Amino acid sequence: MPAAKHILIVGGTAEKRRQAVGGWEEAVGFRPASRLSIDARSVPFVRPVSTLLPAAQPRLLCFNDLHLAFPNRQAAGTRLILTQSSYTLQKWVDLAGPDDRVVATADLAALGHNAPEAFKMRGAWRHFSIQALEPDDEGVVSLASDSRPMASSIDGLLAEAYAEAGPDRRLALCRRAAVASPDSAVAALALASACCEVQDLTAAREALDTAKALAPDWEAVHYEDGKFWLSCEDIARARDAFQEACSAMPTFSAAFGNLGATLGELGEREAAVAAFQQALEQDPDNVTILNNMGVVNRELGRLEESERALCQVTTLAPEFIFGHYNLGHTRLLRSNFGGALAAYEEGQRRDPEKNRRQGCRLALTRFATGDVTGASRDLWRFADLAPPDEREDLLLEAYETAAALMNTRPDLAGGRAFLDRLAAEIVKPSR
Repeated sequence: MPAAKHILIVGGTAEKRRQAVGGWEEAVGFRPASRLSIDARSVPFVRPVSTLLPAAQPRLLCFNDLHLAFPNRQAAGTRLILTQSSYTLQKWVDLAGPDDRVVATADLAALGHNAPEAFKMRGAWRHFSIQALEPDDEGVVSLASDSRPMASSIDGLLAEAYAEAGPDRRLALCRRAAVASPDSAVAALALASACCEVQDLTAAREALDTAKALAPDWEAVHYEDGKFWLSCEDIARARDAFQEACSAMPTFSAAFGNLGATLGELGEREAAVAAFQQALEQDPDNVTILNNMGVVNRELGRLEESERALCQVTTLAPEFIFGHYNLGHTRLLRSNFGGALAAYEEGQRRDPEKNRRQGCRLALTRFATGDVTGASRDLWRFADLAPPDEREDLLLEAYETAAALMNTRPDLAGGRAFLDRLAAEIVKPSR
């Protein structure tokens, strides 16, 4: 884990946080030759480029009320990458020179709502240490957006749009910004995301093409393009778009994670593992990527690597049910039947829906441990709750697994009767 050279100050009032910045500078003895302060509300809509930075080094980059930089008001699955700290903060960290420092202040509750990864020290947040001030007298923090009037600039208009709760109003403001600034790739990209949110894919495609023409080397455009093709279920085009994003920004963890997922879908598993490894370089505790890494390594027959990744998943996010199920599957293939049983049981214990397929796999794991009675009880309990077509599929999978286990343990007491009943149920119609 890299040493934390930047600082995030949370808690207290906005004024107390600003005062604490000066105290931090004194405490660490940092004497910047120049400073840059950017309105946090505009941060997502101002592309971080070297020309923004003052020449004199070392520099202090100040972001007050940074929680305002990551509005999270869009419908699930459509959130514009510019408003996500995993991308935008990483861009600023990448831009800072080796002797520069970033200091950010933020409302504790609002940052936790808009960028929960901050307090898990995920991605670029690993480079920050956190200073928490005492809460104010009331001890109550509002999640409301900043009410100060925005500037009439394009970035101000887009910040207003993405602070809106309603998608229609957001779309209208983004259209206004795109019309007012037809040469702005940022405005075009923001418009594309707003169009996707209301399912206007034709308009979204047009806005994305405009953004790509204006900024062909901008990784955020390619990333949103990849999301668009995923929504169209065009996995090959999505893969190509995510690859462009990765090539443009080697520290873009989310792009590498999505690239790996699309490569896996297309059967390019070795390349998928390489992409996941690159993603984990920047975000080593990303549970989704670790889970995907575990699954793809299992498909490649690398069971030890698969188990290692999935153990990390269940440690980091024990509430992630499929982490336990995936770990059980890998352990079963490794003939670690006791470990597999423990993982499947934990998954079922945590699973409010009691997934039927995973329940049947739990039954087969009991079978592997020699508990034929428990296997029969669980298998028929789950399979008999399924609709006919699903039931048939569950029983076929169970038969194949049980037959493979019987080949290695032909003397398993009750095993042949278990297998025979499965064979009989598969060929006769369910009642």
